[in-house]
Amino acid sequence: GGRLTSKLGLEMKKKLVKCYVWSVALYGAETWTLRKKEQKYLESFEMWCWRRIEKIRWTDRVTNEEVLRRVNEQRNILQAITRRKANNWLGHIMRRNGLLSDITEGQVEGKRGLGRRLIQLTDDLKQGKKMTFQELKREAENRDNWRAL
Repeated sequence: GGRLTSKLGLEMKKKLVKCYVWSVALYGAETWTLRKKEQKYLESFEMWCWRRIEKIRWTDRVTNEEVLRRVNEQRNILQAITRRKANNWLGHIMRRNGLLSDITEGQVEGKRGLGRRLIQLTDDLKQGKKMTFQELKREAENRDNWRAL
C-alpha cells in the first residue's frame, strides 16, 4: 500500500479489498466453471491479497494459516463465487416457468436437460448437503430461503 492506505485500519483495508479488488477479479464469476486448478489459483490470489495487506513477503516463511489468523479471516473467495452463482443465475432460472425451465429440467422432447454447467452449479450450491434438483428448485421459489441457502 502507498501513502493513501498506510493510515487505514485493518478492517477498512479488508473492506476495500473485498469491495474493489475482488469485484474486479471476480467479474463474471457466476458463469465460470471452476476446476481444482482454477480453485487453487483463486485461493492463492486470496492469500496474496491478505499478505499484501499485512506486508508479508513470500520469502518471510509465514504460513497461510498464520496470515489468515493475523487478518482474522477465513478462506472466503470460493464461497463468494458460489453465492454469486446462486443469486445471479441459478435462482433466476429455477424460479422461471416456461421453455427455459422445461429445457433446464429436461422436460422437452429430445432435450437431455441438466447440462454440465447446471450440474456444476447445483453441485456448488449443495456443498455436501444431500439435496435433489427438485429440492433445490423448491428452495429457489422462496427468495429468502434461497439467499439463506
